[in-house]
Amino acid sequence: MVKKIFANIYVYLILLLMYLPILVIIAYSFTTAVNIGTWKGFSFDLYAQLFSEESKDIWIAVGNTVIIAVTSSVASVVLGTLGAIGTFYMGKKSKKFVEISTQIPIANAEIVIALSLTVMFVFLQQFIFGGQNLFSYWTLLIGHVVLSLPFVYLSVKPKLQQMDPHLYEAALDLGATPNQGLWKVIFPQILPGILSGFLLSITLSLDDFIVTAFTRGSGLLSGSSKIETLSTLIQAKIKKGPIPPAMRALTTIIVVGVILAVVGVTIYRNVKAKKVDERSGR
Repeated sequence: MVKKIFANIYVYLILLLMYLPILVIIAYSFTTAVNIGTWKGFSFDLYAQLFSEESKDIWIAVGNTVIIAVTSSVASVVLGTLGAIGTFYMGKKSKKFVEISTQIPIANAEIVIALSLTVMFVFLQQFIFGGQNLFSYWTLLIGHVVLSLPFVYLSVKPKLQQMDPHLYEAALDLGATPNQGLWKVIFPQILPGILSGFLLSITLSLDDFIVTAFTRGSGLLSGSSKIETLSTLIQAKIKKGPIPPAMRALTTIIVVGVILAVVGVTIYRNVKAKKVDERSGR
């Protein structure tokens, strides 16, 4: 009984430490105070400020962040899924080499990945492209793909191991081409792993700072200026002073959006499971 009480206290304490800062930010998004801790009365002025011309740089950063997250996640899912399928059908020695290679970026510190990519891009810039500046959206995209791809591979790999290999062989025996067997037999069975890898890639990309700071250049919505994402914009603002109060309103909108998405997915899964139970009961 005592252990259970302490276990519950520990869990709730951890949850409190995790969510209390978020709740504080949400609460102070309804006041115009520059610094958290000072209350200047309840108002929605920060939300109006967020959607005004004054916060244009924030929305440019949001746009850049979303574009990079989506494109890098799509590229990571395509490469990671095809790589996982190819590795699954390799010989033991080749498979072991590839699996060790994919685990290195996960084990390495993110700063090591960022520095390695920067050194590579600078080398190519100086000795292959004659000093032409390579740092752009494309170098940033490569950086995010390198960061996310191993996690996609690890998400798809268990689904391949759970798959019945005889189904693909049976499809080929029944006249299906290898491509048809791939799309109609293998992909439907590993789709949950692909979706998990995609969501994980987006999460890694959205909050990344180190790789972004080292590999970004000009482009996207930033035009001729360096690409700003939410993480790099906040870091730049902190150097000059306090974080813009409008960021608190944006944070609240993001948190509410995530909660609604989680609740929606949960309700959908419960309804779907209920329908399956009803059908099986019949």
